[in-house]
Amino acid sequence: MSMVKESIDVDVPLHTAYNQWTQFEEFPKFMEGVEEVRQLTDRRTHWRTSIAGAEREFDAEIVDQLPDERVSWRTVDGEVRQMGTVTFQSIDADHTRISLAMDFQPEGMAEKAGDMLGVLDRRVKGDLKRFKGFIEERGRETGGWRGRISPA
Repeated sequence: MSMVKESIDVDVPLHTAYNQWTQFEEFPKFMEGVEEVRQLTDRRTHWRTSIAGAEREFDAEIVDQLPDERVSWRTVDGEVRQMGTVTFQSIDADHTRISLAMDFQPEGMAEKAGDMLGVLDRRVKGDLKRFKGFIEERGRETGGWRGRISPA
């Protein structure tokens, strides 16, 4: 497994950043290569991606979610193996630090080579920058889910 860790500070309050992150179906608006995310249940999402010509579909399960603090997930079905956690930390009333840590299993020669060259690190950094632009430009979240999902 390969590990990616990135952080970014956004100019919105903690609850705004967290609420927007829970709107998984909005991810294609700021995540490169993510074609579609469907929320199947409170715990489960279905993803369709197209990255460097490789199309993949997989399901992910939210394994831990605590409002205004963290969302943790793992893939459970499909061609992609990953798990991760995104955390939210208030800097002050109007600024939030978002930190993402993700373990990813590269498959095939192209993904392994890309991993060695830091492609995933750059993609995650770019996705966080696009999230920052998305939420700061709007100034408010498109929705929010404040439920608690506890680890099994």
